[in-house]
Amino acid sequence: MSALKLKKGSTSHSAYNLRPNFSDVQERHTLAVLVDNEAGVLARVIGLFSGRGYNIESLTVAEVDHEGHTSRITAVTVGTPQVIEQIKAQLGRIVSVRDVHDLTVEGKPVERELALFKVTGTGDKRIEALRLAEIFRANVVDSTLDSFVFEITGDVGKIEAFADLMRPIGLVEMARTGVAALARGAQ
Repeated sequence: MSALKLKKGSTSHSAYNLRPNFSDVQERHTLAVLVDNEAGVLARVIGLFSGRGYNIESLTVAEVDHEGHTSRITAVTVGTPQVIEQIKAQLGRIVSVRDVHDLTVEGKPVERELALFKVTGTGDKRIEALRLAEIFRANVVDSTLDSFVFEITGDVGKIEAFADLMRPIGLVEMARTGVAALARGAQ
């Protein structure tokens, strides 16, 4: 306490504002990182996340320009706004990184994911699985007498909703590609 009986930083008029102005709200961000397509780049980018304890919810990597030797890494991560800004700044410092875009900040991006579901069952469970697949516009890509493999594309919520409905019917295996995303608009 000071001589005036005021706590340090208790007012925004203080020269020594000690109140934290950091947000502790966790936000989900989709980052698009353009990198040189060369050995070790993915390891360096992922090492940045793991070395600092940041989590990656989804990761998709593919070459986007064969002639320019450029790949695109789409990573979905969760953190406070300060952590997200720190991730972007540190990604931009990696030599092989050409550009970093926070698609979430640039506007709600178009996000899609591909998933394959293996569902087993006979009789009524088999009919129910086909009915749900039709509702979700999932394609049957393999069929045996006691199982189906469904292919479904959509946003993360649609994929998770389909998985939740298939579990009681007989979902035995699932494979997901990770989120692919593009910013909306002409840019």
